[in-house]
Amino acid sequence: MSLQVENLTVYYQTLRGDVKALESATFTLTDGEIMGLAGESGCGKTTLGNSLVFLRVPMRFVQGRVTLDGQELPIWDMKQMNSFRFRNISVIPQYAMNAMNPTRKIGKMTAELLESRKVSSNAMLPELKRRLDLVELPHSVLNMYPIEMSGGMKQRMVMVISTLLNPSLLIADEITSALDVSTQKAVAEMLVGFRDRGFVKSVIVITHDISILYQIADSIMIMYAGQLAEKASTEVIIHSPRHPYTKLLISSLPKVGVKYAEQRLTGIPGSPPLLLEPPIGCRFRERCPVAFEKCFDVPPFTEIEPGHLVACWKEFAGDA
Repeated sequence: MSLQVENLTVYYQTLRGDVKALESATFTLTDGEIMGLAGESGCGKTTLGNSLVFLRVPMRFVQGRVTLDGQELPIWDMKQMNSFRFRNISVIPQYAMNAMNPTRKIGKMTAELLESRKVSSNAMLPELKRRLDLVELPHSVLNMYPIEMSGGMKQRMVMVISTLLNPSLLIADEITSALDVSTQKAVAEMLVGFRDRGFVKSVIVITHDISILYQIADSIMIMYAGQLAEKASTEVIIHSPRHPYTKLLISSLPKVGVKYAEQRLTGIPGSPPLLLEPPIGCRFRERCPVAFEKCFDVPPFTEIEPGHLVACWKEFAGDA
């Protein structure tokens, strides 16, 4: 397995108490797998991604274990994680178009980053230019400031920088959210191309846009209110979801060629719970159309068939 996460729990410290943003996350990611991580805003997607690579205050590590390529990551220690970032695990952050230093030219900034990892920037220059060619960026961008580049150019540049040392795991957080549709498709295809060329082994794509995941992801994991709800192959999640939340999430998506008069889209009634004091048991219970007494206990994230995991008591009882 490329990545193994066991019982990972991370809270946010506030003056009012801990916000229970991520609880007991357990999943695996195989070599070569592109996994989409989806759910409503505030469900814990970015918290999960950040906790794997850059866990900082006010985030607080509570418990859990993360192993990458057989080596445990000291995610609770920012300083120890420095030796893993960029080389073993890298991230394309949310709002990546604003991630580059506006006071540094692209070439200078990239050289400084490489030198901080004790890698010769001069030795890496031919490979850097080759990758610029692959993402259709001119070599002249190395002499440009970020403000001189378009949004799509900056996004592609961050992708190149983040994968320059061929990390085993790449975490891409909302990389298409601020782009037009045609650029979204191009960036998504580049992500797959990076995996296919061996620039990265595995990828976690964090997004609320399931249509993007349908195009590029091998599997999709659904989160709700800080907990894992379901994980399966993309085809299964899209066409045969088993968790009530996943079913409602998929049914809220428009379908190509289907008119509003033929099939009216419906949202999910209610709102996600506040995680400062989350509800007892299954966190989807108060919005779930099939909730029953057992849902006052927390359902385990269990494999119901090969490669398909669900956290739902109705599913275990065979009533879903």
